[in-house]
Amino acid sequence: MFDIGFAELMVVGIMGLVVLGPEKLPTAARTVGLWVGRIRRSLGSIQREISAELKVEELKRTASVSKEQLDEELKEMSQPFARPFGEDSPAQKSAMDAPKSEFDPAAFTSDPSVKEAYAASADATGGIGDEASVQEQPSAAKVASNTESSESKRDV
Repeated sequence: MFDIGFAELMVVGIMGLVVLGPEKLPTAARTVGLWVGRIRRSLGSIQREISAELKVEELKRTASVSKEQLDEELKEMSQPFARPFGEDSPAQKSAMDAPKSEFDPAAFTSDPSVKEAYAASADATGGIGDEASVQEQPSAAKVASNTESSESKRDV
């Protein structure tokens, strides 16, 4: 660190002996040695902290670059699977179509009990696809719970 040879140390020692005297020179040398040790330890600690921070920054930079590369590769690999069927394929067209309101599941079976159950449920709701009538007609469970809650309010 410092380029001090033996001759320079001898000059400093003789000047210290002349200025401080033989009684105070050992105490002064010990104090200077302690200060030099503390400074070296502090500098070593600072160097370790700086190198640790540089390693962390380098790892973060490397991780962000790797993440960007992986994201690009994922996007490239998933692009063919975004639309597995062409726009003109029957599967794509049927997936995009909304369910038809005139759908009659009873037409697919010859079981008379299924046909009766479907007819009964269609009569109770006012027909399939008639959402306004379904919303206007309250269910039996809602009516029963509303009457029970109004009776319990009267009792209180």
